[in-house]
Amino acid sequence: MNTMESMLQDIEIEVKLTRHLTGKDALSERVMTAIKQVPRRHFVPEELQQYAFYNGPLPIGSGQTISQPYIVALMSDLLNPQADDTVLEIGTGSGYQSAVLACLVRQVYSMEIIEKLSIAARERLDKLGYENIELRSGDGYYGWTEHAPYNGIIVTAAAPHIPQALIDQLRIGARLVIPVGRPYGCQELRVLQKNADGSIETQTILEVSFVPLTGAHSTDTTAKP
Repeated sequence: MNTMESMLQDIEIEVKLTRHLTGKDALSERVMTAIKQVPRRHFVPEELQQYAFYNGPLPIGSGQTISQPYIVALMSDLLNPQADDTVLEIGTGSGYQSAVLACLVRQVYSMEIIEKLSIAARERLDKLGYENIELRSGDGYYGWTEHAPYNGIIVTAAAPHIPQALIDQLRIGARLVIPVGRPYGCQELRVLQKNADGSIETQTILEVSFVPLTGAHSTDTTAKP
């Protein structure tokens, strides 16, 4: 049955199936509560409402997708969000991940390169009453310097390499969660953490499949992945 309860059960099952890759027997209670608080149906196109709580990605127009609920939950958990954090999201899409993060942190800044999606997400999130999300239409490759540094950065599209600007905008001890790989090819979900000396620790979590990060610099494959 396509319900919030069935979606939550599917997430729990997937967590157990992937624990040998993620090292997680369960996701944090705060993250699962946030997932429960955000009805996914509000972020899915009208014609796909019957699949709103399906544990898989769905098209939202402009060649983009709303991510699989399990992946949204996992990436939120990997970010290790704290209640007083300020986080940056690259790739607003329909605003679903933004809304989940808004339940977990003090302030969310989110960027979407496709203006049509950004406008729709702003209207949707305002209508739903999310007051701690600020949206901007622009190329997320460069991040959002005005509000940096961030307690965490999450990227919801696959980049061919790690944008240096995003690393620069991380606070010490903060994490960047990002899928890395070629468009529609082999991609890895990675977690980067900035150490006190500025060095970066990187952990590869599992293979994923995301739409590609777009923009003038997103297709540059000359940099190290």
